[in-house]
Amino acid sequence: MGTITQRTTKSGLVYTAQIRIKRSGKVIHSESKTFERKAHAQKWMTAREAELQKPGALVTGPDPSLASVIRRYLDESTGQMGKTKRRVLEAVAEAEVGKLKCSEVTSMAMVDWVGTLKCSPVTRLTYVAHLSPVFRVAQAAWGFPLDKQQIEDAKVVLKKLGTTAKSTERTRRPTMEELDKLLDYFRAVRERQPESVPMVPLIVFSIFSGRRQGETCRILWKDVETGRVLVRQMKDPEKKLTNNVYCTLTPEAQKIIEAQPRMDDRVFPYNAPSVSTIFTRACKMLGIEDLTFHDMRHEAASRLFEMGWTIPHVAAVTGHTTWQSLQRYSHVRQTGDKYKDWKWLDFVCGESES
Repeated sequence: MGTITQRTTKSGLVYTAQIRIKRSGKVIHSESKTFERKAHAQKWMTAREAELQKPGALVTGPDPSLASVIRRYLDESTGQMGKTKRRVLEAVAEAEVGKLKCSEVTSMAMVDWVGTLKCSPVTRLTYVAHLSPVFRVAQAAWGFPLDKQQIEDAKVVLKKLGTTAKSTERTRRPTMEELDKLLDYFRAVRERQPESVPMVPLIVFSIFSGRRQGETCRILWKDVETGRVLVRQMKDPEKKLTNNVYCTLTPEAQKIIEAQPRMDDRVFPYNAPSVSTIFTRACKMLGIEDLTFHDMRHEAASRLFEMGWTIPHVAAVTGHTTWQSLQRYSHVRQTGDKYKDWKWLDFVCGESES
């Protein structure tokens, strides 16, 4: 970073220590000082370089707090933002780390702060992931000294320490006995309470379509075509609410849709969180352990692999964009279609719960 040059003057030899700092090929800081002794020049240069390495030493423009930058990001983001991301960023802005100036937000500061969060490693990873875009935008868009490399370095350290971690991938699939028990239960509930949520067609549709409950409850009649359906707001870490994708409908899923009564603009006009809650409560009451509604999506993808479908064909149904994200669903237990002539498909299509 620094150099020492020697030159002769009328009074004798002198030594000039010069420090130049470059970023992206441009000199952003330059200073020099002359001494009569080389040792003094070296001592000054070493001390000065250490000072310049400190957070905020080279800041010449505005240096707002991290909280201020987060709030500006929230205010100026034009795309629709998920509730979880907004809630996380607001929490970070209110935290102690939010009080730091941009130039003070180092990887060490980030690692220390994340380590104080009283939550699981998976949730800590969510905090870091939602905060990363703020770092990417702050300097490029507004000229604030919030160094995106600091959070990238923090991610590596946090992962190595085990402070953050990805969620454990589930491999749970329902047995045919568990499905019979659940569907018998929900059929009886529907007979006693005609106004209750028709869980039988929702469960059966999920098994044959591979749709998440939220996606299912957003399907509009106008989005259904022969052999495909427009899936609105498909889960995506970047696009979020704007990610509308056409997915293939299996013949069984198409039949189930066609059997539904037209009560609304939506094919399944129900509240997605309620569907999941109702399912979980029923499993608990029936003694079915560790099974969620989302596991029906796993079952759908696995069934297609068992039937010999190719990866691209399965992905066209589920909406997965990479093999890496789809491979955890390919736990093949058998070959063929265990749902061939399944009574519950006939029940839903022939006697739809309207």
